[in-house]
Amino acid sequence: MSPYRRWLNFFLLATASLTLVAGLLLAARGQMVLAVYLWLLGALPVMLVLLAGMVKALARGEGGLDLLAVIAMGGAAALGESLTAEVIALMLASGRVLESYAEGRAQREMTALLQRVPASARRYEHGQLVQVPLDAIQIGDRMVVRSGEVLPVDGTLLGPAELDEATLTGESVPVHYAAGQMVRSGTLNAGTAFDLLATTTAAASTLAGIVRLVQSAQGSRAPAARLADRYALLFVPLALGMAGFAWLLSGQVMRALAVLVVATPCPLLLAVPVAIVSGMSCCARRGILIKNGGALERLARTQIIFFDKTGTLTGGRARLVNIEVSPDQVATRVLQLAASLDQASNHVIAEAVVLAAREKGLVLSLPSGLEERPGAGISGIVDGQHVAVGTFDYVAEGVDIPDWALRLLPRMGQDGSSGVFVAAGGVLAGVLLLADEIRLETPRALRQLRAAGVRRAVMLTGDNTDVAEAIGSALGVQEVMARQSPAGKLAAIATAKTQGVTVMVGDGVNDAPALASADVGVAMGVRGAAAAAEAADVILLVDRLDRLAEAIHIARHTRRIAIQSVMLGMSLSLLAMLVAALGWLPPLAGAILQEFIDVLAILNALRALRLPGARHSQVLSAANMLALKEEHQALRPVLETLSHLADHISALPGPDIVTALRGLNMALASQLLPHERQDDQELYPGLAPMLGGDDPMAAMSRMHREIFQLTRRLAQLSTNLEPKGPDTAGLTEIRRNLYSLDAILKLHFAQEEEIYDALSETVQGAK
Repeated sequence: MSPYRRWLNFFLLATASLTLVAGLLLAARGQMVLAVYLWLLGALPVMLVLLAGMVKALARGEGGLDLLAVIAMGGAAALGESLTAEVIALMLASGRVLESYAEGRAQREMTALLQRVPASARRYEHGQLVQVPLDAIQIGDRMVVRSGEVLPVDGTLLGPAELDEATLTGESVPVHYAAGQMVRSGTLNAGTAFDLLATTTAAASTLAGIVRLVQSAQGSRAPAARLADRYALLFVPLALGMAGFAWLLSGQVMRALAVLVVATPCPLLLAVPVAIVSGMSCCARRGILIKNGGALERLARTQIIFFDKTGTLTGGRARLVNIEVSPDQVATRVLQLAASLDQASNHVIAEAVVLAAREKGLVLSLPSGLEERPGAGISGIVDGQHVAVGTFDYVAEGVDIPDWALRLLPRMGQDGSSGVFVAAGGVLAGVLLLADEIRLETPRALRQLRAAGVRRAVMLTGDNTDVAEAIGSALGVQEVMARQSPAGKLAAIATAKTQGVTVMVGDGVNDAPALASADVGVAMGVRGAAAAAEAADVILLVDRLDRLAEAIHIARHTRRIAIQSVMLGMSLSLLAMLVAALGWLPPLAGAILQEFIDVLAILNALRALRLPGARHSQVLSAANMLALKEEHQALRPVLETLSHLADHISALPGPDIVTALRGLNMALASQLLPHERQDDQELYPGLAPMLGGDDPMAAMSRMHREIFQLTRRLAQLSTNLEPKGPDTAGLTEIRRNLYSLDAILKLHFAQEEEIYDALSETVQGAK
């Protein structure tokens, strides 16, 4: 709401209040004529504002809800009921101020970031710190961010940091970031000072993108009256008809006036907008920016949702998922060679390889003699060895490709992973398998959407059918539409819109046409914020899909309260209209009664300011969440050894099989099993009260027993082996056991991490 409109509403309320009180004082002194003129003077500004609003609404093709109020005030003035006209004016003015309050709340929630945009930053220049304007920051600049300062641009941390992301995520708990991680502008340094390496300019940063989104949302009109218009189609003719009927039967025009006075539709004029903007305020507090009230209303009626795959259902960034190496190579050494060379490349795949090596704590060497072929690969000298890293065609030049690598190629296409081939010393050393991982919260978000009433969830992707079906089945989406061109996506959305309110969710970069075509376009995160500001109706400032389920839940909660407020106000008004038509309620008393009805309806609408539902009474703290993740990360080498042995055990000599199995059993017994026992005995009992129910961790405990049984069986098989190794039947049994244990551990870890994520402080909200 503009400051002009807010001040106008306060002026109308002040004028109506002062003239009413002054007129009553004059009437008490016997100066009735002057009091009448004063009351008419106080009602006139409200009537003029209503007339102007009604004309604008009719010009837009919307219902003229102000019609009843204008007729009631004009009729009261014409019939000498000036005090009644003044009371109606006071009623309408007070309602508009309440609406201003609710819209002001929404504005404050959405514009919190605008007040935190820093004017300058501190940059290192020739070993000195120099304060520079934001526009002067360039990619690659090294800056310092002091305690309590807002990050001016996106960048890479050069040291650990504690960041308060409340204005982005709606959560006040500081988040710990390690050196080397990417951080976003707009967050607050809640710890000690740290150095930051800029990866964007100020204009291209996350904060600048959000500012553009907020300004776009503020500049758009909020058509919150659509819901009210549908009720007005019935209410306005009914009120006019009842007033005319009362006049016709009684022959008393005052009865018609009394009916119109209590029919003044403040529950429609104000309760609906108040509820809508209150819901928008709730969404803003949770990092969900809704550009107008119409989008919130449509979101509440969502039936069909289309998801773009990359960056929406998946993370949009490549992650190392496996390392395939030749029998004479070690997986960590292959990764170290590749990452050492990829340090010199700015390709996104190269960044993923380097990040994977750093996560494993590998020390990288400085490469030399570099030669890069853009889009294909890079080669150079690492630790005195010639190393080539890149695509199959690039690395295969002058290198013999073994059978195991040739067998890997078709599998890569089937499971949707991409391979980074690594050659060292003229020999193919290994293949790094990378994939766009499914977001941790995606399966839970899809379940929440189904629980919220979404009857159809569809994944749209340009990937081939095999890859799309594999990801779709893993996620649990109901439909998968693969090999979709931009035109195909638009056609699918157009067809779905004939079947129900349709939402399209994308990352806001290359999905702009589809976002604009849907009934509601939802942009994930703030990547591609410029495109999202133009095309999307809803922007999830927090790059999490489960916030969409929250948005729908809040929208439906808001719409339910709006309808309740309307029905409450209209029911009481209809009852008062009937009483007035019978001649038992004079116009002045009716105006006072209608004031109470309107305030009651508006106060009920203000309940939408509260987030629906309650948060968990107990949640995992950020420190506990980090500790649990670190425990899983420490066990990753054991799982990787298990997976690698399962894939390559058939190619090992018999004695080597014995050695490898014994080493694996030692690692399982000393690292994995104690961890699982501790989880079962200490962690799970603590998590159970947070989840609710009689025994919510029963399935997870049952999986522990399966893990214990498989590891015991594997130890027995290893103990019974002869030094020369297993026979064919024994090898088959061992391999089956390895694959079973590998599968159940991957599933178990994924389920635990999803539970931890659901209970963490950073995702608690409306459920």
